Amino acid sequence: MPLYKTITPNSQTTVKIWKITESYEDLMDKVNLKPVALERVLSMKSELHQRGFLSVRHLLREFGYTDADLFYDEFGKPHLKDGKQISITHSFNFSAIIISDLIVGIDVEKQRDKISIIAHKFIDYELDYLKEEASDYVKKLTAIWCVKESLYKLFCTPGLSFKNHCLVIPFAIEDDKTVAWIDYEEQKYRYNIEFLEFEGFTCAYAIE
Repeated sequence: MPLYKTITPNSQTTVKIWKITESYEDLMDKVNLKPVALERVLSMKSELHQRGFLSVRHLLREFGYTDADLFYDEFGKPHLKDGKQISITHSFNFSAIIISDLIVGIDVEKQRDKISIIAHKFIDYELDYLKEEASDYVKKLTAIWCVKESLYKLFCTPGLSFKNHCLVIPFAIEDDKTVAWIDYEEQKYRYNIEFLEFEGFTCAYAIE
């Protein structure tokens, strides 16, 4: 399938989402990979992960980039050779990229009931307003995870904790946005976050 969705949060930022319906062979046939990237994708044991990896390269092409324009630093954060800011994510059959002049982070996750089992590992303050019996409990947990993951990618600081340092204020799913804070080493950073739902998935992105 071609591009699934394009979002332009502001004049400096674009989000593109890909729905992965192609086979591994079709995805591989249409991209040129650096040797290190080719070695990485061939070493993956899961075809789902391989297809996610390759779909990201197709998204790069939608932006006018190639695999050769992408590199990673020692923390695993992706960068583009022209200096634009980039963040990358994929989950099951969706992948997404955000590219901006500003520092950004993005995450896509499938909405699954099992997230409630690990909720205690990534929420604390949010317990004050979340209700387990609510019909949108799993959706809200997934949104909170996506928000915190996008902040983690944006902040890119070793030792940052979802539970202890990232806070998401109360929100309604239908609002498609919220405010989140990073409270780290006696400094507080405020972020406006946007999120969206599609086909049982949640995507959130943070822009500095």
